[in-house]
Amino acid sequence: MLDGVRDRLVRAAAGPGPGRGDTAGETPDDAAVADALRASGRVLGSTALRELTRTARAEIFGAGPLQRFLDEPGVTDVLVNGPDDVWVDRGAGLERVDVALGGPDAVRALAVRLAAAGGQRLDDAAPVVDARLPDGTRLHAVVAPVCAAGAVISLRVLRTRTFGIADLVAGGTVPPAWERLLRGLVARRASVLVSGGTGTGKTTLLAALLALVPPDERIVCVEEARELDPDHPHVVPLTARRPNVEGAGGVDLADLVRAALRMRPDRIVLGECRGAEVREVLMALNTGHEGGLATIHANDVEVVPARLEALAALAGMDRAAVAAQAVGGLDVVLHLRRVRVEGTTRRVLARIGVVRGDERGGLRVDVAASWDGGTAPEGSGPVPGPAWGELAGRWS
Repeated sequence: MLDGVRDRLVRAAAGPGPGRGDTAGETPDDAAVADALRASGRVLGSTALRELTRTARAEIFGAGPLQRFLDEPGVTDVLVNGPDDVWVDRGAGLERVDVALGGPDAVRALAVRLAAAGGQRLDDAAPVVDARLPDGTRLHAVVAPVCAAGAVISLRVLRTRTFGIADLVAGGTVPPAWERLLRGLVARRASVLVSGGTGTGKTTLLAALLALVPPDERIVCVEEARELDPDHPHVVPLTARRPNVEGAGGVDLADLVRAALRMRPDRIVLGECRGAEVREVLMALNTGHEGGLATIHANDVEVVPARLEALAALAGMDRAAVAAQAVGGLDVVLHLRRVRVEGTTRRVLARIGVVRGDERGGLRVDVAASWDGGTAPEGSGPVPGPAWGELAGRWS
């Protein structure tokens, strides 16, 4: 039946009719899918038709049996390790779910179809793919022989809701004692680096900070794939582009940072420091573009200097040059991590660090405050460090 519905939709999209040229290439809506189902000759009631329409749409254009998890509010990740090994993160850590995907061949076919929906190829010649689906979901997939059998699929859901700082405080991500400081960092144009591991909430915190930027300022966001959608009236998103099959047309993050400098930005934002673009960002922050923000993968605030040095080395910068540029361009590091609090996994702003140069001309980040995510037991609240007085005095 699904093959018949798919053929009818293709013919309807390609055939003559008013408005066909305006909708070419678009995913058919629920009404079009329902019409194709009715044309199959099956007699269906309204409730059954709605349910079958959702199922058919998920199988043809979405993630099949996984689509219901992607549509579920609060889900951040859907992970497939095999036909009977599917995990979902609803914000409190991974939990196994019961869903029928068929055998290894069916999982591989699903991965191949999702890759094609993201405009990428996935087969024996190209067994690893990283793509963006039409609805914004991030896809990473590998197929055998890279994995044992079938495919391994990782889906990261694009959040449709933007959280503000007050929401993060209420949700336990940010301690109330630090809210004033975070607002001060943005208001006084501190250059901030948000660090943490995968899935710790770096993009969520970054968007919340950008929502605090005065509405008369222009924000230019540079990302590899668009995730930032801050609640701000003047945001210009720039997204990197991969080269085509002929190796032409690529635009990398470094190119976009340089382009952003010519767009009269009040704030330059880099969604994630991944490589040589670090040099462009550090140079921008040292040429009058204060108040910039970026994220970086790091285990803790103290290892941020090593991460910056490693990434900047890809652009030919030595250790001394990185230190000089970072000390002049960066002010504060906000570090997020996942913690277990009363049996539940939470994402919390665990540490705040101050960027400084050391006596040997290198770079260091001193811990100004830390938090274990607790609030009730004595001693589990935010703990000021030696640099807290300086940090709060300058920025809050």
